[in-house]
Amino acid sequence: MKLVESIMTKNPCYTVGKKIAVKGLMLHSVGCPQPRASAFINSWNRVDYTRACVHGFIDALDGTIYQTLPWNHRGWHCGSGKNGSGNDTHIGVEMCESACTTYTGGATFKVADGKLEEARACAKRSYDAAVELFAMLCGKFGLDPLADGVIVSHAEGHKRGIASNHGDSEHLWRQLGLPYSMDGFRKNVKAALGGSVAESSSASDADSKRMQTAELKNLSDADVIAKVGTLFSVDQREGGILASVSLAQFILESGYGKSELAQNANNVFGMKKNLSGNTWGGSAWDGVSVYGKQKQEYVDGKYVTVTADFRKYSCVEDSIADHSAYLLGAVDGKKLRYEGLKGCTDYQKAVQIIKDGGYATSPDYVEKLCTIIERWELTKWDVKDAVSVADGGGMANGDCPFLVKVSIPDLNIRKGAGTNTGKTGRHTGVGVFTVVEVRQGKGSEMGWGRLKSGAGWIALSFCERV
Repeated sequence: MKLVESIMTKNPCYTVGKKIAVKGLMLHSVGCPQPRASAFINSWNRVDYTRACVHGFIDALDGTIYQTLPWNHRGWHCGSGKNGSGNDTHIGVEMCESACTTYTGGATFKVADGKLEEARACAKRSYDAAVELFAMLCGKFGLDPLADGVIVSHAEGHKRGIASNHGDSEHLWRQLGLPYSMDGFRKNVKAALGGSVAESSSASDADSKRMQTAELKNLSDADVIAKVGTLFSVDQREGGILASVSLAQFILESGYGKSELAQNANNVFGMKKNLSGNTWGGSAWDGVSVYGKQKQEYVDGKYVTVTADFRKYSCVEDSIADHSAYLLGAVDGKKLRYEGLKGCTDYQKAVQIIKDGGYATSPDYVEKLCTIIERWELTKWDVKDAVSVADGGGMANGDCPFLVKVSIPDLNIRKGAGTNTGKTGRHTGVGVFTVVEVRQGKGSEMGWGRLKSGAGWIALSFCERV
């Protein structure tokens, strides 16, 4: 392990000097295409950088770890939740990410063509270095890596109510098709610390902990929906496609997960090896595994039988992730094939977008999906705030500061983040403004931005980022 001390002494988090009793460690991923730790250190080590400070960065190019705060200083790395803030209890470490990725909103990204292995290599270097660092820190502070709540990701911290709503670090590994999980990470830290438990890096070992369609084979239709429903809710949070729509597609195209393709290839959407010549980033498919079968397609007014290679996945979660990545990234010329699908909150409109984009050849595809959604009341799986500042709105605290363009003359400025807070009595007018903080709040799916001028908060749903 190469550990370099590079304390950000100018950052206000350091100069405040508040100490904590270290009770745990939180793993983060930076959520942007920047592999060099030095880029963050140079940017954050300023007296006016009041938004964030972590205890360390892991360089994705060589695995070097840069300590940027004393380990017992209180960092500003995870926000807070209903049960408090992990900043008061946990050390926060950021893994840098490959320059080959382009984030398309929130936790969803694309990988440049031909660069998947490079992106995976960066993630592997960061992962391996994080294991060594966390083992050292567990030894230093007498922590048990396998104890509840000791080692968590930012996403797990949110679920525990001690962090803001982010998808890292799991989103990185999943979309790169890597066999990593937080459970495996904790076990590897334990092994590095001198314990006897270790998780193999093989895909088969990691995937055994994720859902297989064999688990659905003997379940009733209702039980299948109950078992997989949360997977689609999670997917909506990360990508912005209504859970009810994706779940209905799953039901229709895989026969409740019991079709030949689903049972033999974990392919629950009938995803072919190649789709209309499209490529897209963030694919969870390994690019190699296929399953050949015959398929009925509607051509020139009639159904015909064709033989095709279909993608084979290691688990149901990967099938769902790859399907969503396709819908969000497939293009028709220079235009997104399913433009308007991300963030659409009307399932009927969303289904029509999918049909109009050429996803299905069946003439009654829209009617079929809507009937399934209504029959099973699948909208209960929809996440109302999914396209939010943290998950899919494309404007998040990690991006601050940034500029937004306001094109309406009477956008209200409010005293807080939400329409349930008071108006200041002022309007922005038309122009470009600097946002220095983002929060979720009522009345704006894209979140609320605090103006640098100090005038108050504006609804980002009515702004365009520039």
